[in-house]
Amino acid sequence: MAKVTFKSYNPNDNLLFPPCLGDYLPKNHNARVVSAIIDRLDISEIESGYKGGGASSYNPRMLLKVIVYAYLNNVYSGRKMERLLVENIAFMWLSGMQTPDFRTINLFRSKRLAGKFDGLFTQVVLLLNEEGFVSLDVQYIDGTKIESVANKYTFVWKGSVEKNKARLEAKVRSVLETAEQTLALEESEPEEELSSEEMTRRAEAILDKMDREGISNKKMRKAVEKVKSEKAPKMREYEDKLETMGERNSFSKTDPDATFMRMKEDAMNNGQTKPGYNIQIATENQFITNYGIFWRPTDQETLIPFLESFQDRYGRQSSEVCADSGYGSEQNYEYMFGNGIAPYVKYNMFHAEDKRKRRQNPFLTQHLHYNETDDYFVCPMGQHMEHIGDVTVKSDLGYESTVSRYIARNCSGCPLRGMCYKAAADRRIIEVNHKNNAYRRKAKELLTSERGIYHRGNRPIEPEAVFGDIKFNHGFKRFRLKSNEKVKTKFGLVALAHNIRKYIAINQSNMAKNIKNNAPKRLCLPLAWNLRRFHEAC
Repeated sequence: MAKVTFKSYNPNDNLLFPPCLGDYLPKNHNARVVSAIIDRLDISEIESGYKGGGASSYNPRMLLKVIVYAYLNNVYSGRKMERLLVENIAFMWLSGMQTPDFRTINLFRSKRLAGKFDGLFTQVVLLLNEEGFVSLDVQYIDGTKIESVANKYTFVWKGSVEKNKARLEAKVRSVLETAEQTLALEESEPEEELSSEEMTRRAEAILDKMDREGISNKKMRKAVEKVKSEKAPKMREYEDKLETMGERNSFSKTDPDATFMRMKEDAMNNGQTKPGYNIQIATENQFITNYGIFWRPTDQETLIPFLESFQDRYGRQSSEVCADSGYGSEQNYEYMFGNGIAPYVKYNMFHAEDKRKRRQNPFLTQHLHYNETDDYFVCPMGQHMEHIGDVTVKSDLGYESTVSRYIARNCSGCPLRGMCYKAAADRRIIEVNHKNNAYRRKAKELLTSERGIYHRGNRPIEPEAVFGDIKFNHGFKRFRLKSNEKVKTKFGLVALAHNIRKYIAINQSNMAKNIKNNAPKRLCLPLAWNLRRFHEAC
């Protein structure tokens, strides 16, 4: 039997020369890509936030590399990053063997990067644009809701606060007015709303007169003192909540920037109403080119500010926008057409109006003949429906739409009445938004064109696939930081990590094609910052 031999093993064996961590890191390792990309970024805005003096600080470029690489590998916890900095060779190489603790990492991520990370993300996208990965001429836009770290039982609802505030105000007003009449105080002018400051002022005036004149009405004194010590502070609490809420209908006590909204999927996979944020992204070739954080749960009201943020980020606007029917509104169409953007954006009845049941229904408003010159519709029986006036409708954003109303001359005795309309009125009345219908016709022409069919087929594999990758492949379903500013930085890091991950995947795919085709072992992509040069620089 042959003798079995084993290689020598001694964990504490000393090396003749000190090892270099780079020797243990493959030349095509993802950490090298992250390092090379971050080295190309201008981080002077972050560096300017350091005051100087005292002990030396960790290099912000090093901390940025560590955090971005951690996000690239689905590590979002500062404590896990701290542990990996002493266990993982890639993290040790990126940090230069430095070991910042989780407090330092979290402070850098939540404070140093807050309000400044947008510029770093923009620089990376512009690098992608320079090398042809994205053109910035088209935006595929979609949104998703991501749960906040706030407790789901910390909700504050606007309706409830307003109801309790009105009830408290009525009680206090009754107490104060009764006391003022009893003491014959000069009555102040009645106010529509009784503020906490006014409550305190009037209560103090009543107590002051009772003390000066020696009035010993214990019941009245007790009631007025209660207004000053309990009711006024409670009113101030209600006022503060309404001020925090602003235009929203809810917020969370532990994360006031989070709004309660219905989640399709949340951390517990039960679809409850929970505090969260509406995340909007624009993609091109599955690279994220823009992102935004919004409190409004519906996508329709976020489109214009999102497009404006794209303009602010790059100093230009894309010529095409593709989105689903959740964004198709009169206000959005007006903005896009007015700013030279081709809106490949569906409206809510885009698919339904082409179904046979609706297409063959002659009684629908859109199928009635309209005489634009004399401004009247013609019903299926041939009688005119005259214009009787316009109604102005205002949206939550303050946008005003004009709806025209038309009425039939006489529907009594009409044999088609039962099929034409079901209302109890003697004559049929229809409401038409001519401006919105005109925008929809233009949008439909775009959507049914060859270019529109291409965009409609491409949209499901653009932002929706990106959200699916981020949420389900990389486990990012809930924020760990509070406040809109920190949440925006957090998602910005997720978006940057996604773009770098996508870039690496394209590189690897092209390298594999080169090898398969017996081509020279070089990258196909003409990137000035491609991996070959990364290797030479390392």
